[in-house]
Amino acid sequence: MVLILGLMACAVLLVGVGDRLRLPWPVLMVLLGLGVTLIPGLPDDLPIAPELILPLFLPPLLFATAQRTSWAQCKLRWKSILAMAVLLVVVTIACVAATAYLLIPAIGVSAAIVLGALLSPPDPVAVEAVAGPLKMPRRILSTLHVEGLFNDATAIVVFQVALTATVQDVDFRVSTALLQFIIGLVAAVAIGLVLAGAARGLTRLVTSTAGANGLTVILPFVVYVVAEHVHASGVVAVVVAALQYRAIGDVDAAAARLGHRALWDVVELLVTGVAFGLIGLDAKQVVLGAGDDLPAMLGRSLILAGVVVLVRTVWMLAAQALLRRRTDPNLAPRRVREAVLMSWCGMRGLATLALALSLPLTTASGAPFPYRGEIVLTAVTVLTVTLVLGGLTLPSGLRVLGIKESAAVEEAAEQLVRDRAQRASLARMTELKTELDLPEELRQSMAERLGHLSERLAGEPVSESERAKVEQMQKHWKTWQLVQTESLAAARRAVEQARREPGIDPEAADRVLERLDRRAVMLD
Repeated sequence: MVLILGLMACAVLLVGVGDRLRLPWPVLMVLLGLGVTLIPGLPDDLPIAPELILPLFLPPLLFATAQRTSWAQCKLRWKSILAMAVLLVVVTIACVAATAYLLIPAIGVSAAIVLGALLSPPDPVAVEAVAGPLKMPRRILSTLHVEGLFNDATAIVVFQVALTATVQDVDFRVSTALLQFIIGLVAAVAIGLVLAGAARGLTRLVTSTAGANGLTVILPFVVYVVAEHVHASGVVAVVVAALQYRAIGDVDAAAARLGHRALWDVVELLVTGVAFGLIGLDAKQVVLGAGDDLPAMLGRSLILAGVVVLVRTVWMLAAQALLRRRTDPNLAPRRVREAVLMSWCGMRGLATLALALSLPLTTASGAPFPYRGEIVLTAVTVLTVTLVLGGLTLPSGLRVLGIKESAAVEEAAEQLVRDRAQRASLARMTELKTELDLPEELRQSMAERLGHLSERLAGEPVSESERAKVEQMQKHWKTWQLVQTESLAAARRAVEQARREPGIDPEAADRVLERLDRRAVMLD
């Protein structure tokens, strides 16, 4: 317990350190975990049972990450999901398994596929935490985002089928894995949709904001457990639940939405910090278990890490060659340097480590699980190469490649949403002018105030002249409050509608919506 609390405190501190040094703080947490292992007297084992790492950490982190996107983005990038979250994962599994079998013939086909499956999926939490704060083009980051949300489903299904074959000493069957993947996917989507709808129904019955937000903390765990209990994909179920929960939210619940955002920012920070800290702590256990075979095992692990990186790089370069003539501006990668950047962002993390640690010690016959120690060591090696080295060099890589999102592009994406909000607000104000008997003084003030809406949404300060106009309208306060409430509600509905459209950046819409929510809460 002391160790977990210490990791939480370190996560909070390292966020500030990472901002000052311009380094991804999750990578600093991994390095801190590695450093902590050198302290004498600490236990060699992890403070959490390996089989609990995945269900404890993955649901809340996936839920928090998935809420930043939308169904429209998934629909827009369904080809990327198919190509990267399914086909690329399968190709990576095949290449890693083949290489492992050539290096260690005694490992067997099924155990080699187990290794390939746990090394194949880039971690959405790692990619979001490391690449998200950097000034990376949104179309690239969005593509990486949706890839990371769904690739675990493919990898975990193959992992489970191969693990069963290894433990029971039977042949791995592709048909079994394919059938289980399809059934698990359909069941997971249904579970996510149903439980998200049920959760939204319950939150409408709960008048307390704290109670409603508490329900959202429980939701991802419930969804994951229910899906896994019926042998569906818990990962897909949580992602679907997060997307649906966000899509069917109450647009007028400004205070609840602000509280929800603040709560999940804290949850994501603490859980991510502990998860990546545990990754570093686990390295000590792996090294101690390797013994005298450590040099040879490290050599093979580095070869397999090279295969993982090479497969992703070749895939991205091939994708760039296919997409460079396409006219769709949302596609990525469009250029060679974008392909290199997206290869750079293939970071492995929590899912890889948790799957490796969940391996049983023995098979059904009582024999040791084939090369379990080397599989875990390879997982940690690949994680170190892709997450630690990749994360530390990514900011420099962006500068070398000359890739960054320009301020004009970000501003244009947000301005598009602000314009929609302003037009909706103007339309509602115009309706109220005819519905209400407004004094001429108030009508003029409304018109002048409307001219400042775009600046207010952009976060600019209020001028002294505007403050004076507000003071003059105190005698018409109730009417003015009604006008503002109605116009802000119309603006929020317009932003929510825009967020559901494929051409709108969900992050930009959320920033505008947060400012509208703050104004609505202040008005109340």
